[in-house]
Amino acid sequence: MARTFRPLGNRVVVKSQEEEEVTTKGGLIVPDTAREKPQRADVLAVGPGKLNEDGKRQPMEVKVGDTVLYAKYAGTEVKGETTDEDDLLVLREDDILAIVEEGK
Repeated sequence: MARTFRPLGNRVVVKSQEEEEVTTKGGLIVPDTAREKPQRADVLAVGPGKLNEDGKRQPMEVKVGDTVLYAKYAGTEVKGETTDEDDLLVLREDDILAIVEEGK
């Protein structure tokens, strides 16, 4: 059964982009456990936006399909056993540092 996520408020569901295999100058391959967590991800779902003091929704700046950079220790991981996707991350929009725009 396929599952979908509908984030609430100003939350965003992202899937981290896999980093390429890292090799040192001496030819040693660095294992996954020794590498830093990727901070680049694809946006899969976006919440409706945060309610401001007037009770109106503040529109989200990111949209589904965007590639973003996020803060290093941000978000909550959602492991594969609860989703049909690989491991996902739920972030607040405030934890997103930038939208990556390629070739512009």
